[in-house]
Amino acid sequence: MTSCTSRSLAQSINSASTEEIHRRGPWKGVEDVEFATLEWVAWYNTSRLLEPIGYVSPNEFERAYYDRQPAPAELAALT
Repeated sequence: MTSCTSRSLAQSINSASTEEIHRRGPWKGVEDVEFATLEWVAWYNTSRLLEPIGYVSPNEFERAYYDRQPAPAELAALT
């Protein structure tokens, strides 16, 4: 069973993606719409700027996180 919050979030994301993808049309066929959807999902998951993490993309935040981690002992012995 889904909660109202998760349902609301899903509806919000669906609305945002539909609006953004529709704005990029007109489309020649279903494949064009599918490709545009995949592009939008890739952008949404990796490149959009997120306020809670300091207006950086998830990719930048993850890269910075791993850059701050100490090297494992096995790798430190090799260097």
